[in-house]
Amino acid sequence: MRELAGVLLAPGASAGRDSPALVAVEAALAPLPVRRVDLPNRLRGSSAPDRPEAAVAYLRTQADDLAAELGVTRDRIALGGRSFGGRMASMAVAQGQPAAGLALLSYPLHPPGQPDRLRTAHLPDVDVPVLAVSGLRDAFGTPDELRAHLAAVRGPLSTVFVTGDHSPRDHDAVAAAVRSWVLEVFGDPGEPEHRT
Repeated sequence: MRELAGVLLAPGASAGRDSPALVAVEAALAPLPVRRVDLPNRLRGSSAPDRPEAAVAYLRTQADDLAAELGVTRDRIALGGRSFGGRMASMAVAQGQPAAGLALLSYPLHPPGQPDRLRTAHLPDVDVPVLAVSGLRDAFGTPDELRAHLAAVRGPLSTVFVTGDHSPRDHDAVAAAVRSWVLEVFGDPGEPEHRT
């Protein structure tokens, strides 16, 4: 079992680090250290999403900083986030960022109404445990589409579907799914041997 020391979470393209889903996940994972970050566009005061190269590089730096702050190796940090933030985290891991796992909240598999424009080319290069939590009515990927296409990851895949669309309102259900996955894959973050 991998030992998890902390989690880095990024928001959707137009949201910030205080996105309710990310706040709920942090609370559900306590006392495990969680760092919620704003993406570079938000830090610049722009609502336009970053280019993937810039967002991925930023998340890699943030993950490295969190590992250093906790005094652990980089492969003990799980990455993830909501929508664009989760996709950028998955791209970072696919490009070689060491990670304990990936938590993808409302993964944007394709633009709404364009199921042929898949955002999956990097997934076969992901070899860590992956959790995907999405709304049952998410226009960015149906449950069947997500199960089929996220199966391309080489690590163990878990999928959970909750009531709602691309922005499920039941943040506690999303957070509970993340906590259950952490317990199953990494053990209880509250137990002394899992504290940092």
